Amino acid sequence: MATGRTDPQRRERILAATLDLIAEEGLARVSHRKIAARAGVPLGSMTYHFSGIEALLREAFRRFTDHIVDVFDTYLSAAADCEQARTAVVDLVHALSEGRQRDLVLTQELYTLAARRPEYRELTQEWMRRSRRHLEKHFDPDTARQLDALIEGLTLHRALARRPHSRELTLESVTRITTTERRNDES
Repeated sequence: MATGRTDPQRRERILAATLDLIAEEGLARVSHRKIAARAGVPLGSMTYHFSGIEALLREAFRRFTDHIVDVFDTYLSAAADCEQARTAVVDLVHALSEGRQRDLVLTQELYTLAARRPEYRELTQEWMRRSRRHLEKHFDPDTARQLDALIEGLTLHRALARRPHSRELTLESVTRITTTERRNDES
C-alpha cells in the first residue's frame, strides 16, 4: 500500500472499500471511519476525495452499475443472431446467480435505496437503460425491457433458492419472451 502524499490509487481503494463494506455489513452500517480503515487511508482522505458520504455512495454505486453493464456487454456482445443472443442471456443469468454473492447484495442494497431516494432511482433508471441497450442489439425495445426484468428476477430466484432452477428452465423462459416478437411479426 502506498503511503505519504502521493497515492494515486487512494480514491479507487476508497470506492472499492465502500462497496465491500456495503456488501458485507449493509448500507446502514457504513461510515467514513469504517471505509477509511478498510481502504487503509487516513480519515481525512475521505473528505479530500468526496464532499460527503452521499457523494461517495453515489460514486460507489455508479461504479457498481458500470461493472454490471460491463458484464452484460461481455455476454451479449459476441452474439451474432437471435439464437446466440438467447444463449448469451441464459449464460448471463447463470453467471450472475452463481457468481459472487457481493454483486447480488449490492444490487438489492441499491434497489432498496432507489425505492426511497429519487437520486438513486435516477441512477438505477440509467443502469436499466444501459443494460437494455445491450439487449436491444438483438431484440426489439419492448422485448428487451421484458428480458431485462426477467434477467433480474431469474437471477435473484436462482441465487436465493435452495435448489436453483435448471439452465433448461432459464432457456425456456428466455425463449418464450423472445419468440413472441417473431410470432407477432409473422402475423
